[in-house]
Amino acid sequence: MYFTGFADEASKGLEGQIKATKELGWTNIESRAIDGVNIHDLPEDKFNQVADALDAAGIHVNCFGSTICNWAKKITDPFDITLEEIKRAIPRMQRLGSKLIRIMSYARMDDRDPHDQMQDERFRRLREVTKRFLDAGIQPVHENCMNYGGMGWPFTLELLENVPGLKLVFDTGNCVGNDDKAKAKPYPKQSSWEFYDHVKEAVAYIHIKDGHYSPERKDLICTWPGEGNGDVKKILTDAFARGYDGGISIEPHMQVVFHDASIKADPQAMYDNYVEYGKRIMAMVAEIKKA
Repeated sequence: MYFTGFADEASKGLEGQIKATKELGWTNIESRAIDGVNIHDLPEDKFNQVADALDAAGIHVNCFGSTICNWAKKITDPFDITLEEIKRAIPRMQRLGSKLIRIMSYARMDDRDPHDQMQDERFRRLREVTKRFLDAGIQPVHENCMNYGGMGWPFTLELLENVPGLKLVFDTGNCVGNDDKAKAKPYPKQSSWEFYDHVKEAVAYIHIKDGHYSPERKDLICTWPGEGNGDVKKILTDAFARGYDGGISIEPHMQVVFHDASIKADPQAMYDNYVEYGKRIMAMVAEIKKA
């Protein structure tokens, strides 16, 4: 088991990301963006500078937090957009030695019934996405976010049944803010434990986020791990009891929310929050393993 995290929540720049990682005593980063630009969209010279700096610092990118098929991409968009991202991502991941890539299953179509989401086309595309990464020695992991598979655990299981080779990254906090569209209207919010309990056999990686849903703000209010409704400790306890030995990746979202560009965070507050979050999750894991 190892610790890692979305270090762009500690700092937009690579220097701050490396500094926060080292302060925590970690050697891994789940890389997503450098100076606000996703790794697979960086100019070639900038990417090479990033890769060299990480090597020099002794920091490994254990997982690439790509935007491939994510909540900002529509299933009605041309598939070529996805294929071009894959073409750029694979050689960069190989240069970084990364073996995991976070993907999704395209944005929900909230104007349609949950069971009328062009799922056959989603499955077709994700089969191709998965095959291309597996052929390159890279494991794609699907995150339960604001996408088709994130509408509820039955949708994730259906995705797994139709996309051979795909595995999961389970985010403990996303469920708290997402409607459970496998249930009747008015849709209740999902239970993190219920979702995890149904998909855990396919979980290859874990994201730690926590919080509670605010009906007034109609949004997820993120908290320190263990202080929200994400069942973080219960899920980790079960995962370790089952022999889970993969990454524990923090994604605090307390100072930074990547799907809301209007939220601006103070750089020092970002850094301090990330480091404190890392210390708290390490303490929680130590407590679980000691019990």
